[in-house]
Amino acid sequence: MASFYQRESGYWQAIVRRKGYPQQSRTFPKKTDAETWARDIENQIDRGILVDRAEAEKHTLWSVLDRYKKRVSPLKRSGDLEKLRITAIQGETFTKTKMAALTAQQLADYRDARLKAVSGSTVNRELNIISAAINHARREWGIRCENPIALLRRPAENKARNRRLERNEEKRLLNELEAEDGGRDAQGRLTTGTRNTWIRPLVKLALETAMRRSELLALRWEHVNTKKRRVHLPLTKNGSARDVPLSKAAVALLEGLPRSIDGRVFPTTADALKKAFSRACERAGIDDFHFHDLRHEATSRLAVKLPNVIELAAVTGHKDLRMLARYYHPRVEDLAKKLN
Repeated sequence: MASFYQRESGYWQAIVRRKGYPQQSRTFPKKTDAETWARDIENQIDRGILVDRAEAEKHTLWSVLDRYKKRVSPLKRSGDLEKLRITAIQGETFTKTKMAALTAQQLADYRDARLKAVSGSTVNRELNIISAAINHARREWGIRCENPIALLRRPAENKARNRRLERNEEKRLLNELEAEDGGRDAQGRLTTGTRNTWIRPLVKLALETAMRRSELLALRWEHVNTKKRRVHLPLTKNGSARDVPLSKAAVALLEGLPRSIDGRVFPTTADALKKAFSRACERAGIDDFHFHDLRHEATSRLAVKLPNVIELAAVTGHKDLRMLARYYHPRVEDLAKKLN
């Protein structure tokens, strides 16, 4: 039998107790709503299809994302970047909703609002994070709920980028990444230079090796061998280890770096890198250029030195040659010169 109690606030609490089943309870503004809910729960018990949603009633999406950020994200290769994205998502009002009450409409509204500010690919990455957190909570934490993202229409992915550094953009970018304090603007941001001494050499090594951001940030001195001109990456994005050959310029760059006590070649964070890089591009007047575009630039440069695509793929770490083709963007004028 169901029991109903009116609280001091005027709301009605319904409690359903049945031997062999966990107690179910929920609060409603009207007694009629409480009675309807109780009848539905009793009907589910009678039919043997009751799903215990007690944990889903306790936890909000915000708390699930927070738990996922602290326990699961640190185990991932791009965990630092994922934690930043989760923190941004947690600022949205809909994340305060209980897991049992989370609807596809709320996620659809979030998707549509985000599409006004960012690309479809960015929105899909954010939805993937939310979906992964919900699925993990269902499997590992006993939070019985539906995953409304499975019902959503996903936005179209962006077209493949082919942005490369033009004319003197590389020089201007590196100048803005010089370690110096050249004054501040009204918002307190540096008007030239950067305080983070690791960003400039990191960017230069990215251009020499085509290594991914996560690979550069995870690189440790124990895996660097300048005598044999190579660095070892024990774990990469595609799950395989690989050795990256080093040019003479890359060797000189690494040998000139100070050693950090924690063993990392570049002891900085994904957030610090993102901010310093975007601000340097802004000050240098370089539009629509992302850090990942450095991998496109480096791959295109390496392709000139390594025309054998198998060798090129071994350097960049691409297992699929079709994906490698998305990173090779030869300039038309360079192709014209080869025709002569």
